Parts: sequence; structure tokens; C-alpha cells
Amino acid sequence: MALAQGHICQCLSRILKLRRRFPFTICGNRRKSGDQFVNGVLSLARGLLDLGVERGHVVAIAALNSEWYLEWLLAITYVGAIAAPLNYRWSFEEARSAMELVGPVMLVVDDESFKLWSLKLQHHKLSATLKTCVFLGDPSLGLGTTKFLVTTSESIRKPSEGPLTFDFLQAPEEIALICFTSGTTGRPKGVAISHTALIVQSLAKIAVVGYGEDDVYLHTAPLCHIGGISSGIAMLMVGACHVLIPKFEPKSVFEAIKQHRVTSLITVPTMMADMISFLRKQGTWRGGESVTKVLNGGGGLSNDLLKGATRIFPNARLLSAYGMTEACSSLTFVTLTDPSRQNSGNFYWKNTTVDSKSINQLGGVRVGKPAPHVEIQITGGNPNDTPTAGRILTRGPHVMVRYWDRIPAMLSDSGEIGWLDTGDIGWIDEYGDLWLIGRKKDRIKSGGENIYPQEVEAVISQHPGVSGVVVAGIPNARLSEMVVACVQLRENWQWFDLDQSHEGKDQILSEKILHSYCKERNLTGFKIPKIFILWTKPFPLTSTGKPRRDEVRREAMSHVQLMRSSL
Repeated sequence: MALAQGHICQCLSRILKLRRRFPFTICGNRRKSGDQFVNGVLSLARGLLDLGVERGHVVAIAALNSEWYLEWLLAITYVGAIAAPLNYRWSFEEARSAMELVGPVMLVVDDESFKLWSLKLQHHKLSATLKTCVFLGDPSLGLGTTKFLVTTSESIRKPSEGPLTFDFLQAPEEIALICFTSGTTGRPKGVAISHTALIVQSLAKIAVVGYGEDDVYLHTAPLCHIGGISSGIAMLMVGACHVLIPKFEPKSVFEAIKQHRVTSLITVPTMMADMISFLRKQGTWRGGESVTKVLNGGGGLSNDLLKGATRIFPNARLLSAYGMTEACSSLTFVTLTDPSRQNSGNFYWKNTTVDSKSINQLGGVRVGKPAPHVEIQITGGNPNDTPTAGRILTRGPHVMVRYWDRIPAMLSDSGEIGWLDTGDIGWIDEYGDLWLIGRKKDRIKSGGENIYPQEVEAVISQHPGVSGVVVAGIPNARLSEMVVACVQLRENWQWFDLDQSHEGKDQILSEKILHSYCKERNLTGFKIPKIFILWTKPFPLTSTGKPRRDEVRREAMSHVQLMRSSL
């Protein structure tokens, strides 16, 4: 059929041309050529049609990364249905909440999700619309023990009965998938993303990062998240080779890089920190020499992480992206290091050439220039005037169709019709680079001043003794909110309380030292935390590695109350 818009399954013809007889997917001991992969997609698509899956139906997937996952994503959209990836880390209750929201007719689960949810599946209904449950894996693990598990992935495949065709359909509103937000606060929302959004996002990554058919791409990010999906689809579009590990583990990552000569991967800061820590324990920095492209998302890399990354991946161009699920992943890109260029750009403002007055007044972290298809503006900003901070808005073909449970409507509460309000605060410099100050919802109001935790964290995290920091605001009678920093120490560093003497000692931290450090780094006085709390356990994180600030805030409040009661 003729398509008025693009369709992500158009990648199949390129895969056949470039990879028909060559390795296309590698997952453990399973290897598939381009021909085998495409036939896998088409046989699944025929099976879905036989089971009654129709245009506009939703099919949910709860599984770890594998080549089967990629086949299912494409097969679902091939028949005009909509894929809804569920987070395999969710509890049964979280998964059921998401399924009640989107109303799938089919659920696909693998061993991991089945083991996690098996007992609940026997006694609870996941969704009133659910008709079929497909088991992705070994049926001996429990097929038939519940009323939902009626078939297996392999049993529904229908072999081709003629020449291959690409008569794929398109779902209503051009929606390809429903991707759930990570839910730092409240219930995750279902974001409806179009085929066009996925295609233009892929083209942006191909153009900016430089993905190509010669790449060997390692899937480090889960395919239930927009970052993993969008980069995966970009690699499908160029016809690159895909190496899949079930989930991120530093040991598995370096084994895959060594065995398959991986050239490209994506990370978030927690992944990078884990890889650095793993190699330090191994007593070596070797392992990532074949990698030439690393794209970081989900938050900026501290100077320490950036230095570690360049040691692990000495031959890689390292980029960072700023984006969100509602914008189909990346909005802006910035090159952090590039071995092929001298004087490569640096992520932190201290090394930028932008007017220092604007930086001192507005602060933030430079997150780069928009992708070619992305428009960005700042509420209240005027490109002809001195830069001003405001809410970051975006529009273009990358923006979501809508939230699944809402009718299409004005996406911004800023009064700017047609623009998506990202919920972030930032400003644009004279070179067109976007600077990110922080999340509007994370804003701390202290003494009548607005403070964004991310800006304070960016300063504190650069101290050599700090391995992690989360800043929050807690209630205060005088200030309304008081800024508190919860700090994790780097290995071999020690924490000293105010009443302890640390004269002449090395590798020590205290409230006084960190307070002075913030002043030395020109952090405005009202932004400097009033209290620094030693945090001795992992920070609570979302599945995308973002801090759960509400949980940190509650614990910080309890700590301060306990501290005051003991005085």
C-alpha cells in the first residue's frame, strides 16, 4: 500500500539489501542474518493477523533485551498495531496499572517477567481487553499454569508462502508505540509516539552521532525505554549489526565489546559510573578500544565520569544528549570529547567561551544545539535581547501525538499553542546552545529565591571526594524551604562532623569544606546548601537512573529532625 507518512518497518528492505547473508543480530549463542531476521518479523506479523490482532490494537511486551524483542516491535507495527513496552523491573501492580491504561489485546512475556509475576498471574486479571498471552522462551517454565498463557512465540509464527512483500499498515494517528515515562513522581504516563517521530529521531542520531552500516551496536539500554528504542531503530535503519545482552551489567558489556568488536553504545551516568568502578576493581582501563561512538543520555557526566569515560573509550567520540520521552528521546546534542579533533568542546560551563556574565547570572549546564528537525524556544525569551531563563518549549515532528489517556490538546500550559512544555528551565546563549538549569517541578523556593537542584549538584559533584550527590529542599519556618545536599563519598575518603578535628588529614570532607568549595566555585550564596548529609547507601533511582527526589527528601527531613532532637 502507498504510505503518506514514513513507517519504521521500511528499514526491512535495507536490512535485506545490506545484510541478507551477513550477521545482523547476535544474542548469546544465537546469530541471525538479515534474511533470517526479516523473515522472523514477517512470520510473526502473519501470526498476529491469524490471532486477530488488528490495526490500532495495542500489544504489550515485558521482556529483557533480545533479537526477539526487536522482531516483535517491528511485527506489531507491521500489521498496524501499537507496541507498548512494559518495564521488566516493575512490580505486578505497576504493570497492571500500565495495562489498564492502554488496554492491550495481547501480552508478550519472557522468562524474567513470568518468574516475577507468575503467582499474581494465576489469581488476577491484568486487563479487561486482554485476549492472548504469548510466552517468549521455554514453555516448560510454566506454560498453561494460568488462564492467560495460551501460546508461545514460536508456535504463532506463520512461514512465508510466497515472495516477500512489505505491505505494512499504519495505526490510527500514525502511532507506532506507547512508551511509559519513568515516573520520578506519581504514576507513569503512556506517551503515544508516531512513526514519523521515530524516523526523524533516528535520522538525527545518524547525522549527529554518525551511526552507519559498518557499526556493531551494543544494546546497553533496555528496549522498554525511549533511549534504547530510538537508538535501536536508528541502527535498524542504517543496517548495522546488533549485539544484544539481556540487561546492562559491566562484565557482560566488556565481554561483548571484546568478543564482537563493538563500535557503538549508549549510556546514562549510572552506567558509566558502574563501568568505571568495574574496571578499577579489575586493575585495568583496557576493554573499550574498539568503540568509536558513545552517546550519553539521562543526565550530564561529571568531570570525574568524563575523565573515566575517555580512559575506557580512548578512541571514541563521546557525546551527550538532552531529551525526554515526550519528545521521542534526544532534543539537543553536545560533543564532550573527540579524539579526531583538538580542543573538543567541554560539557561544563567553566570551559566555554560564552559571556561569563550570563553564566554567572543564569547558571546551568550546556546541553548543546538542537537536532536539525527540532525547534526550541524559551518562554519570555527574546533572541535579540540578553539571554533570559524560562521554561524550555519544543515543537516539531518529534513531539508525541498525545498522552494515551488524553485527547489531543494544547501540549503546553505556557500559552504557546502547538509547543510542548518540557517542564525544564533553561536559556539559550548567543551561539544557539541550550543551557539546562533544572526541572520546574524540582524547584526549591528558599527565601523568595528560585533554586534548581541540578545546578547545585553540578558544582558539588565536581569535588574529587564526591561520588554522588542529590540536592533537595526541606520545610523551613524562616526560608519556606532550606537547601540540603545528600553526599556520597568516593572510596578512601572520610567524613568529619563539625566537632571533629581534621587538621593535617588528607582525603577528608565535611560540611565546612563543601560549603567553602561551593563558594570557591562561585555558587551564589542562597544556593549553597545549609546542611550537608553523609549518604552511605545507593540513592533511590528510577529505571532510567534519575534520582527519586521525593524519597531522598523524606529521608533528609527525618535526618534533620533526628539531628535537631539530639541537640
